[in-house]
Amino acid sequence: MPLSRNRIGGRSAVALAAAVGLLCSTLSLTSAAAGTPRVENDTGAEDAAPRQSTQLRGTWVSSVSNIDWPSRSGLSAETQQQEYVALLDEAVDLRLNAVFVQIRPTADAFWPSPHEPWSQWLTGTQGADPGYDPLAFLVEEAHARGLEFHAWFNPYRVSTQSDPSKLAPDHPARVNPDWIFRYGSQLYYNPGIPEVRKFVQTAMMDAVENYDIDGAHWDDYFYPYPISGESIPDQDTYAEFGDDFDSIEDWRRNNIDLLVQEMGERIEAVKPDVAFGVSPFGIWRNDSSDPAGSDTNGLESYSAIFADTRRWVTQGWVDYISPQVYWEIGHAAADYAVLVPWWADVVAGTDVRLYIGQAAYKVGSNAAWDTAELSEHLTLNEAHPEVGGDVFFSHSSLTSNAAEAMARVVADHYTEPAGG
Repeated sequence: MPLSRNRIGGRSAVALAAAVGLLCSTLSLTSAAAGTPRVENDTGAEDAAPRQSTQLRGTWVSSVSNIDWPSRSGLSAETQQQEYVALLDEAVDLRLNAVFVQIRPTADAFWPSPHEPWSQWLTGTQGADPGYDPLAFLVEEAHARGLEFHAWFNPYRVSTQSDPSKLAPDHPARVNPDWIFRYGSQLYYNPGIPEVRKFVQTAMMDAVENYDIDGAHWDDYFYPYPISGESIPDQDTYAEFGDDFDSIEDWRRNNIDLLVQEMGERIEAVKPDVAFGVSPFGIWRNDSSDPAGSDTNGLESYSAIFADTRRWVTQGWVDYISPQVYWEIGHAAADYAVLVPWWADVVAGTDVRLYIGQAAYKVGSNAAWDTAELSEHLTLNEAHPEVGGDVFFSHSSLTSNAAEAMARVVADHYTEPAGG
């Protein structure tokens, strides 16, 4: 049964380090007491079971730095496949119904892309063919178990190291060195160059157009997270392309707005049943900065990474949003019990679905993150009908540090198998 976008609210219905990717850079809250680390279908094919229920239950599967899958680079194709099948079976056992698998972690590909090289996280060498089409396998095996498959892309990160000469010789960033900049210890595509914006969209659209994915999913990396004492080296780009803007900050936000809006339009034009979603940092703005913001006191995606996430919802540019609400109930600067109602209010009256990003990786990290915390989050969510489900970061935590907590989630909230 092909996924109907109407059922998840699309437009048709309308520690890990910064290198890690989704949810994996360091969060600096402005309250000293609250400093907290963040870790990172339309083919008509018949499936073994329906791939969607009214409640989404997802798991993020990180490939960058081999966090979740594959467990290390250079494994044989057979071993990679065995690991992935075991991972999916774990998801089914936990009564989940969706996997969000990172298939473009560092401007590379987990499929034979005509635009970017094979990922180093598969073979250990960027550009080296793994001997099969991983994305085709990933999608087929997920669907065979009744799981939605959301293809997770990182839009602008080029490399988790800063030397362009270490990229594959035919990497677009080496062929076009003026497209990138160094920031901290990493390389990024420059979001202010229109040609770059179009290129990264096209690179991701290749997977959307050629595979039976259910969702196209972005993490929270747009402009890089700020590093104290270091400026983003895009002043010359602003001078060239920013004439219509009074400040470089407004120009940067517009660059990311265009990335989101245009990608949504491109997906809608060719695969309207593929849901487009973003998993942003959990705070848009604090109410001390903007009356429309949340009663929080932390880093703001609006000003830190120039991601105006609230606007993307109100404009209907995305089908779903999955904010990383990675703090406990009662957190001094970013209270889960404050942020979930705020996000529920943001999506209220729109066709955008809300899935809460859950920090399974934090279970056991301190007294606040005991084995009951995740279940208590889902209980709180039940008071907000705008919340359509949850996505847990990341998969390896679900069977390790968070295993007992997830058993409680299943017992308290997932008593019925995921299904229509």
